[in-house]
Parts: sequence; structure tokens; C-alpha cells
Amino acid sequence: MKKILILGSGMVAGPIIKYLLNKGYFVTVASNTPDRAKMLIGSFPKGKTVVWEAGQTDSLDVLIQEHDLVVSLLPYSFHVMVAERCIKHKKDMVTTSYVKPEMKALDRQAREAGIIILNECGLDPGIDHMSAKRIIDTIHGFGGRVMEFYSLCGALPAPESANENPFRYQFTWSPKGVVMASNNEAHYLKHGKQVFTATENLFKDTFPIKVPGIGDLEVYPNRDSIPYIEIYDIPETKTMYRGTIRYSGWCQILDIFKQLKLTSPEVRDFTGMTYSQMLLHLIGIKKTDNVKKSVAKYLKIDEKHLAIEALTFLGLLSDTPMNRTKDSTYEIVSDLMIEKMMLPEQERDMSIMLHVFLAEYPDGRKEVIKSRLLDYGVPGKETSVARTVALPAACAVRMILEEEITIKGVHIPVLPEIYNPILLELENMGIEFVEEYGLPLSHNII
Repeated sequence: MKKILILGSGMVAGPIIKYLLNKGYFVTVASNTPDRAKMLIGSFPKGKTVVWEAGQTDSLDVLIQEHDLVVSLLPYSFHVMVAERCIKHKKDMVTTSYVKPEMKALDRQAREAGIIILNECGLDPGIDHMSAKRIIDTIHGFGGRVMEFYSLCGALPAPESANENPFRYQFTWSPKGVVMASNNEAHYLKHGKQVFTATENLFKDTFPIKVPGIGDLEVYPNRDSIPYIEIYDIPETKTMYRGTIRYSGWCQILDIFKQLKLTSPEVRDFTGMTYSQMLLHLIGIKKTDNVKKSVAKYLKIDEKHLAIEALTFLGLLSDTPMNRTKDSTYEIVSDLMIEKMMLPEQERDMSIMLHVFLAEYPDGRKEVIKSRLLDYGVPGKETSVARTVALPAACAVRMILEEEITIKGVHIPVLPEIYNPILLELENMGIEFVEEYGLPLSHNII
């Protein structure tokens, strides 16, 4: 019997554990939250849990030796450490996280060990690569060129749950990652010109989109898009843009939050301060009779502005003691979001992905191609985020163990022998793209 070791039992672990147990594999979940791990295993006789901390490398060596494949659902900073041990013990490995240079550097060693280390096999990154490359390879197969490519993704509350707070957002995974990502810069190619967006302008660099069945949304750039020209093998393209999708209002609020330094990882001394005192401290005001009015005046906005509503909702204008000492506003704000903005169990979340291509063919013909994924969670059972992140990795695990995927080395799923079978199985589980070919040029984004 094939044995699989899953490291971590966080918010996306449930679907991969259930999938693999239902396929008859023996699954060990190593976690520092054993109660949650046991709950995810349930009554399956072929599952067990092990109490394990990420720093316990000696016991990790033993665990890896006892299993056929390792799935790391740990924070990305631990993946290289796990990968090095998988190479040592010649065990295959799957992650859903971005490949870092240190991981890429292990490619030769992984090949020599005869194993695959498959990364970025989740939603974004993951399904985005697979669905995009399927269309890119189709265009190239007809002798065409990809002249423009937009890849947009968002994990959001379903429309009926989108008006619970001023942000129009509720979390199905850790807000800390979302808040930290607001500090990113962006870099992309647009109509032949490279665009650099500084962090202070990230939420000003937006454009609207309309999605059937959802309505009006907005997009802001997602990190550095330029490397994907090479990753997707489209050197001919004049536009390469990866973006994040949100309901309208999010970017407006986060832009103000950044102006107020409320997403900063910089550690400051907030000893004895209330939330409103912290806010006034950040903008250099020692005392005021009206915090809301002073903050609005500093920002040169109306007191009824959506961002003021958001500050009020989180309690950042209140006289409530923070009970913090040396800390960062990033930690403080994300903790408030955890308290006030997690998606209730009885509500649905939604994963949305949209690819838009402008293709040109040797006969001069041009077409716009759209590929759209819209997936909803099941209240009380599993979130869409968990499904769409975990199930691609689950499919990959099964295919590696059954030798349907035989390639070795460090990879992401951009090769046909990886993405075709995974996409097919995902479609059988209802995670399916709607692809539209032959659209007029007016259907392009911008």
C-alpha cells in the first residue's frame, strides 16, 4: 500500500486528505495542531496523525523514510528544508507554493535522486498555469502567436455574502498573507512597454472588469508578471499581465490604509495605546477632540468616505486599549481582520479565474480567447479556496504514485504531461473552465 505523508493541517488540508483516503492510500498527517488533524482524518482506518513541529528535523527524516511521497502544506519557508530531505531519501514531493530560487537550485539533485518535486500545484499558483498553458500550446499548435495575455484571479465571498462589511471581503484563509501582499510592488508588460508600479501606487493601478453572473469587479497587478513570458514560452507577447480580482471598494480602502501605514511590517512601540491613539500616532497628531474628523482631514477625504467606514468597522477609531507593546501595524490590522472578517461557516466563498488572450495567426486572422473558472464552496463542508488549492495537488499525488506522471526534477505544472491529466481529473470533480474561442477584438480587456 502506498503511503503519503502530509505536513500541516491548515485551512486547505481537508480536501487533499479526504481525496487520498478515499482513493485507498495510507495517509499520515504530521501537524502541530493534532486535534484538527484528527478531525480531518475522521473515521478512515488508513489515516493517522503525528504530533510534529516544523523544526523537528530528525523526526522528519524518519517520517519521510516511512512514506512514498511527501506533501508539504507548510509555510513556504520550510519547503526547501523538506525538499532536501526528500532528495536524501529519494521520495517524491508536492507543494502548492511558489518556487523560490533555492528550490530551483535542487533540480539536478532531484533528477539524480530519481524523484519529482512538483511545486505551484494549487489554484494561484497552479490551476492558473495549467489552464493558461493548455490554451497557449493550442494557439502555438496552429502556428499562432500570443500577442496579449491577461491572467486574473481572486478568492472572494460569493455575491450574496459580499456586503457584510465595507471591504466587501471575507477571509477563508489567513488575512496575514493578504495584508502582507498589499506591500508588494508590481511589474508587467503592457502593449510593448514595461510598467513598474511602486508599492505606494499598487491600489491606484486598477481597472474594472465585468464577469457574467457576478457583475462589476476590479483588478490590481499581482507582483512581477515579466518572468511568466519565459515560463509560459510566449516571447512574442506584447502584454503579460497577472492581476488580483476584488469587489469594488477593496482597492480604495487598502490604498488609504497604506497611506496611514496600517499594513507596515515595521515594528514600533505601541505600549499603552488605544487603537485611535495608534492611528493618531501614525499620522503625527498628538491630541484631538474628534479622531474621525482629524483622520479625514489628514487624508483630505470626506468623513463619509468608504475608508473611514472601514476604519470604524475594524475599531481603529475606537478608544479600546490594544494591549500591545512593540509590534507592527501589519500584525495589529490582520489580527482585527481575523476577529471581524472571517467567512461564517454557513456562507459560501468563491474562486474566480479569468484568462484573456489576443491570438494572431499566419493568415493575419486575430481572435480573442477567454477562459473562465467560477467555483463555489459548500457551506459547512468545504470552501472553494480549499478545494481549488488542495485538489490539484491531490490529483498530482495520485498520478505520481500511479506513474501517470513520470518526469523527474523540480517542476511547476506547465508541461502537457503534467497539466493535461490534472485538468481532466479536476473537470471530473466539477472544477472546470469555460473556454470561448473566436471572440472579436472588442472582447479584449484594455
